[in-house]
Amino acid sequence: MWESIARLVLKYRLFWLIALLSVTGYMAFRASRVQLSYDFTKTIPTDNPKYQAYQEFRQRFGEDGNVLAIGVQTDKLFQLDVFTDYIALTERLKKVQGVDDVLGINSAINLLKDTVTQKPQVVTIFAAHPTTQAQIDSGKAVLLGLPFYRGLLYNASTNTWLTAVHVNKDVMNSAGRITTVNAISRAVDSFGLRHGFDMHTSGLPLIRTKMATKVSKETTWFLLGSVVILSFILFLFFRSLSTVLLSLAVVIIGVVFSLGTMDLFGYKITLLNALTPTLVVVIGIPNCIYFMNKYHTAFRDTGDKHEALIVMIGRMGVVTLFCNLTAAIGFGVFALTRSAILNEFGVVAGINIMLLFFISFILIPVVLSYLPAPKEKHMRYLENRWLAVILKRLEIWTLHHQRTIYAVTAVIVVVAVAGMFRLQSEGFILDDLPQKDPLYMDMKFFEKNFKGVMPLEIVIDTKRKKGLRANMLKTVDSIDQLSKYIASRPDMARPLSLVEGLKFIRQSYYGGDTINYDVPNSNTDLVFLSSYLNFGGGGDSTKKSGSGNNSLAKLLHSFVDSNQQRLRVSINMKDIGSKQLPIALNDLQKKTDELFDSSKYKVEFTGTSVTYLEGSAFVIRGLKDSIQWAFLLIAACMLVLFRSFRILVCSLVPNVIPLIVTAGIMGWAGVRLKPSTVIVFSIALGIAIDITIRFLVNYKQEKSADAELSVIGTINKTGISILYTSMVLVAGFVIFCFSDFGGILALGWLTSVTLVIATITNLVFLPALLVTLTKTRRKDPRGPANRG
Repeated sequence: MWESIARLVLKYRLFWLIALLSVTGYMAFRASRVQLSYDFTKTIPTDNPKYQAYQEFRQRFGEDGNVLAIGVQTDKLFQLDVFTDYIALTERLKKVQGVDDVLGINSAINLLKDTVTQKPQVVTIFAAHPTTQAQIDSGKAVLLGLPFYRGLLYNASTNTWLTAVHVNKDVMNSAGRITTVNAISRAVDSFGLRHGFDMHTSGLPLIRTKMATKVSKETTWFLLGSVVILSFILFLFFRSLSTVLLSLAVVIIGVVFSLGTMDLFGYKITLLNALTPTLVVVIGIPNCIYFMNKYHTAFRDTGDKHEALIVMIGRMGVVTLFCNLTAAIGFGVFALTRSAILNEFGVVAGINIMLLFFISFILIPVVLSYLPAPKEKHMRYLENRWLAVILKRLEIWTLHHQRTIYAVTAVIVVVAVAGMFRLQSEGFILDDLPQKDPLYMDMKFFEKNFKGVMPLEIVIDTKRKKGLRANMLKTVDSIDQLSKYIASRPDMARPLSLVEGLKFIRQSYYGGDTINYDVPNSNTDLVFLSSYLNFGGGGDSTKKSGSGNNSLAKLLHSFVDSNQQRLRVSINMKDIGSKQLPIALNDLQKKTDELFDSSKYKVEFTGTSVTYLEGSAFVIRGLKDSIQWAFLLIAACMLVLFRSFRILVCSLVPNVIPLIVTAGIMGWAGVRLKPSTVIVFSIALGIAIDITIRFLVNYKQEKSADAELSVIGTINKTGISILYTSMVLVAGFVIFCFSDFGGILALGWLTSVTLVIATITNLVFLPALLVTLTKTRRKDPRGPANRG
């Protein structure tokens, strides 16, 4: 059948070439329209309870992850010239497009009781344009005397000062966030340079933007780097510029198709599917090597170019089809998960790896048919003496050292299994960055001085409208006790909530003494506070108290929903990781169960920290499931291809071993299981099985009465192309090891290790297993009719 298809391709070669180029032109048009994704990627499905709770929170209270924190540690901030420049910095930041508000030291307010209205009036602590050092010193003394700001805007024990920049949520989900964040960074760095300060910036707006930009730049460079490196390797192998250019044409068309596919499906470029073009290059080059190797071998044997092309297509068509199919399965199984980012990656990668087969199947033989016949120098690699020595060694090991091969393999597997028991599943928001990266170091700066910047939200539901007013003293007191418990933890900062605002107002009502910074504890307190906050139906009381009081009331009301049923407690915490975070949340759950009667209150934990934990766990579960699906689907493909249970076993065992060994290496090396490392196993399985398919198909074609002769013939005919292809694959993935992003780096070295081990098992363990099973089968006393 494949020879008939080969003749059909060559007979209508011009038609197929024009058709391919026409489709490529259309896909290039679609590729030009693909856009980058600036949304915070949904790693969990929309029907997940944690996701739904987070969306409800955002609708009621707004965004929780749009604050960019600026920190500086110095005892010189309140010098006249420095502080004046600091005021100018905050004003400059307010003018940056995309910035909604800036809360800095200079904009801190105080509450002073009005002797006429008996209500607190908002006054700024610092003058808008201070002219004397005495003015600044006076303001500093007031600021340090207000408990409300301790741990929020400053840490007096370390002379650390914080400025919070609120970034517009719509800007955060658009390309404009890069411009906004860069403008903020430039202004902050410029201020630091003028005064010799080490400025620190962190928060989710910065982290998301910087990491997305870093990965985008790296994938672009890695795509170019992989093309250059693989082109150089191809030229070393084939000594032919036309072969290199033909191979590049195959992968470039594949890249165009991959980007066009994203636009066709309505996808945008995310951190994960941005890797697809590079993977297309890495996987597409082996297709070219196998086709060219078979073409050169057939031409050397026949001396006829046309016949060699027919042999190439006829012998390599089915092999390449199933190789690409299994590789596509290795990636495509991610589409079976319910995680949006994995689903999109699986669809795009799976489809385009299969498209690579059709691109290679059409373009390579058609172009070769127009090119002159290969010269002797182009086929010289077939007689490589070093590879010939290696292949001869493989023959000897396979035929005469089978027990040694099995024993060594068994020992390695046992050690690897022991390492697997050391594997731990744990992820951090920034653990994919090196510890010397400024982004990582700045986050640790805020964790040391302010206990972190990762947002955690607690929503306390009173279960009825105006439930806060119905039992206000009890509710406020319980929240205060919860806040004190949270503030005492080493991994969480003092929470900000309605209660802190009420304590601030109460302090001003009783003359400003810090001893009165406490929760309301009497009906007198409630009457005053309810009137101010319009809880007692005071109508326009807040309007009459001035715009400053309106601003304070608005701030306090941002912690209560419009029905006065739910209250928000906002916490900044350290990035303690997916292993410790559930423990911390469980501790908080126990405390809330103790403080809040479940018949009257419902307490829910949400925010970016919770959704990150849920998303990380969900992705890891999805990846583990995808590995199982990949294994089952690839096994089904092998059974269809070879129609033999014995061959099926021979095909799977040499590919399970590399995965076990890689997992063991991860365990012994202390590499944690997280999305960026678990993904390696499905990818490696899909790619490594290619080697097995090519070996076994040739073994089937070479099969004779003597199994040993079949194995020797297969090693000699496929060994060189397998070794060349393995070198190319490893070189293609090794380039990822130069990444500063841990996820890409892990993909590089773990996949490379797996492929090296897979090459060894397929050229050493697999041949030995074939010989052993064939001998065992011959010794079976039941006879051919009774064998399973």
